[in-house]
Amino acid sequence: MTIYGKGLRGLSLATIATLGVALTLIFFYAPLDANQGFVQKIFYVHVPLAIISLCGFIFGGALAVGYLRTGDKRWDMRSYVAIHLALIFGIGGLITGSIWAKASWGHWWVWNEPTLVSFMIVLLLFATYQPLRFSIDDPERQSRYASVFAIVAGAFVPLNFIAVRLAQEYVHPRVLTLSGGNLPGPMRLTFLVSFLGLLLLYVTLWKYEMAAKNARMQVRALRRRLLGDDGIRPVGRSAAPS
Repeated sequence: MTIYGKGLRGLSLATIATLGVALTLIFFYAPLDANQGFVQKIFYVHVPLAIISLCGFIFGGALAVGYLRTGDKRWDMRSYVAIHLALIFGIGGLITGSIWAKASWGHWWVWNEPTLVSFMIVLLLFATYQPLRFSIDDPERQSRYASVFAIVAGAFVPLNFIAVRLAQEYVHPRVLTLSGGNLPGPMRLTFLVSFLGLLLLYVTLWKYEMAAKNARMQVRALRRRLLGDDGIRPVGRSAAPS
């Protein structure tokens, strides 16, 4: 078993249990918002998805530093998977945010809202990561250029967050702040459990994908050893029966 497969079963069970508790709290414990009603409950999915997506981009950039320092391809693969999953979570956050906006504001999108536009910019920035990566044929250059991109783009995320927080015009509600926000107790608890569940989901999917990619790399290495470095079966060895 690879290092990525260790503890994966327990982590998966914890993820399922936490998400189950989160859904129970969302639908049966958290009170209805006085202004938005039932549609506000999408907040417990939308906001954690967006936060975890942004943290995933930063995480991918931090892992890319490991590759540039060591040249170990495993760091590059870790960074790639982190960014790949962060993109998926980001798209989920964008879709749920649009649904919430339509129900609350009557529009799918509001272009004069800094939070929404800045998140879209970050998402589009990282959407160019994979096309850039796979447009380069040489494996070493591919990993090096992708790592540099991940680091620079990852550093942009907190700078962008700070710029948005300093903006004066707000349409998007500020329910989460460093002082705890203005969420009532039941809503805050529901949000924290939902955030934990989705964070565990991100970590579980990251480990699953890393375990799968690591196993695939081991199979390729074993096949190369069996067939020779050039991929041709050495002379004198009989072919295995089909």
